[in-house]
Amino acid sequence: MSSNTPPVAKKIPTERIHHGDTVIDEYAWLSNKEDPDTTAYLEAENDFLKQETAHLSELQEQVFQEIKGRTQETDLSVPSRKGSWWYFSRTEEGKQYGVSCRVPANGDAPPEITPDVRLEREQVILDGNELAGDSPFFSIGTSAVTPDGTMVAYSTDYKGDERFTLRFKNLETGEVLSDEIKDIFYGGAWSADGSAFFYTRVDDAWRPYQVYRHTLGTQEDVLVYEEHDERYWVGVGLTRSEKYLVLGAGSKITSEVRILDATNPAGEFQVVRPRKTGVEYGVEHAGDFFYIHHNENAENFELATAPLDAPGDWTPLIAHREDTRLLEVDAFSDHAVVHFRRDGLTGLRVLPYPGGREQWRERIEAAERNAYEIDFPEPLYDVGPAGNPEFTTRRLRLAYTSMVTPPSVYDYQLDTHELILLKRRPVLGGYDPADYEQFREWATAEDGTKIPVSLVKRKDTGRPAPTVLYGYGSYETSIDPSFSVPRLSLLDRGFVFAVAHVRGGGEMGRRWYEDGKLTRKRNTFTDFVAVAGHLKATGWSERIIARGGSAGGLLMGAAANLAPGEFAGVVAEVPFVDALNTILDPSLPLTVIEWDEWGDPLHNPDVYAYMKSYTPYENVDGGPYPPILAITSLNDTRVLYHEPAKWIARLRASASGGPFLLKTEMGAGHGGRSGRYDAWREEAFALSWIIEKGTS
Repeated sequence: MSSNTPPVAKKIPTERIHHGDTVIDEYAWLSNKEDPDTTAYLEAENDFLKQETAHLSELQEQVFQEIKGRTQETDLSVPSRKGSWWYFSRTEEGKQYGVSCRVPANGDAPPEITPDVRLEREQVILDGNELAGDSPFFSIGTSAVTPDGTMVAYSTDYKGDERFTLRFKNLETGEVLSDEIKDIFYGGAWSADGSAFFYTRVDDAWRPYQVYRHTLGTQEDVLVYEEHDERYWVGVGLTRSEKYLVLGAGSKITSEVRILDATNPAGEFQVVRPRKTGVEYGVEHAGDFFYIHHNENAENFELATAPLDAPGDWTPLIAHREDTRLLEVDAFSDHAVVHFRRDGLTGLRVLPYPGGREQWRERIEAAERNAYEIDFPEPLYDVGPAGNPEFTTRRLRLAYTSMVTPPSVYDYQLDTHELILLKRRPVLGGYDPADYEQFREWATAEDGTKIPVSLVKRKDTGRPAPTVLYGYGSYETSIDPSFSVPRLSLLDRGFVFAVAHVRGGGEMGRRWYEDGKLTRKRNTFTDFVAVAGHLKATGWSERIIARGGSAGGLLMGAAANLAPGEFAGVVAEVPFVDALNTILDPSLPLTVIEWDEWGDPLHNPDVYAYMKSYTPYENVDGGPYPPILAITSLNDTRVLYHEPAKWIARLRASASGGPFLLKTEMGAGHGGRSGRYDAWREEAFALSWIIEKGTS
């Protein structure tokens, strides 16, 4: 190991007073991105990290080659039918980014395509490699083709700050139009005739709050909606039927939806039902009626229907169930598919409409009576609808994976109930799923709650084994059982990989989320610690490396404060570790929106005291900590780089143990580096560090 002295961040005490509490933040100066001292400090930390991890370079290269060697670099997606075209994407060996393509449809069967062969009449829609050029970062924010297939709207980001520039390309001539709109957000939607495109803009707090209409060939765009409540985001989309534009406004706990006839883009959006605090709902057009997916008096949501001329008049169809969380509904011309969650796993429920000429209410009631769920054989898996752009179809495209089964694409034939495997992601190098096994364990939290844990290992790996324990636990986001090529580099070295499905996530339904947010947030952290203890007590694990990112990085910091002795190392990626200071500052990106998730410490002294009791940066003590690797990006607009920078500085100044390392990507955003080879190298770096800490 290197004996070089780590950087020492200067201390400039900054006083903060809230609710009578005076706090000194000696590293607040690091939040000034334009200060040359900040840049110099981050670069010094990067230099120190390189010195401290130089001995891992050979292992890092080996892991990178393993990831690369297991990946079919020249590959393509399964084509999806939309109108008179089949759409798909290609990746090519040696190129960082994908290429989106299409070919004319000839019959109902998808074209037979091979990864390295161009089809006759194949058309490139967008080539990410050409668009990226020599830029060290590149990302596409939206790519939307007009309903008639003649034009694509696409937006690009070359910095990682998620501020995109919107352009339009004529797919018949290849011409990029002179229309150019800067500083827009993700997403957008075309009108039915392709004459107008709707997009969103963000405010200074990075909140999408305005929806504009751009008419091709014009200079002045029209503001069609502005959301003044700082807790709400807005977005806009086009229904699968292409009959309605849908403008949604939503906070963390409340929704309001507006709809507009897509053939009348200059018209006025109409409210489906006015917002009511705590009520979330979504609207799906099903031909001659609407589906409404909502949680009014239904914690786990229910499915209702509404007539076209009175979309706010909801009639229950699938009633609320305590054991089943309804996630979404996809409507088609003659069936609907409900995506749900039960017992920590996802599932699909099909509602087939009868073939007669019944009135729509009779038809959907018959559909619910004849509904059925699709069965899957593995004990752990994740399934969901995927790539179903056509409104009229007798097949359901779905995506399936497990911890041992690579991502797979199926067509489910509604007439025969047959699952047809279209593609399973190739894993090169002799991967055999039979060499691995997955398990579900249940740990007991400190309040007696049973916490599900998903695990995977090689069959020949003995117990106990070094373990990577992953966690997230916020925003009702579920970390479902899934496959990972890079993870094989751990499993083949005798590691166990485990996911702690802690409260604050959505794995066990809406109550699971509610019990891990606001003034019950501490459950997220104690659940994770309980899972680590369970894995050791039951003989699964010896040395545990904890890993999490973003809000999962907050979990990493809090768990390290609560039980540093449980972990042999901690990897915190873009970690939300200075949560209290961030949530106190309404001028920062996303803060006001986040008050529904964490509470409002600015105006509520009880919330302030509660957050202060768990925020990692506020609770670093002088005791021994495990080695910690924090990874961040300078241009991150979601979790600002200074949070992990301050955290590492305080750990190094106040705590013992470690070492404490900070890696700042100086040209990327929240998702890290953008090119796939660059991303693989970043992952190989993290895995090499994990392997050393897990086996030393």
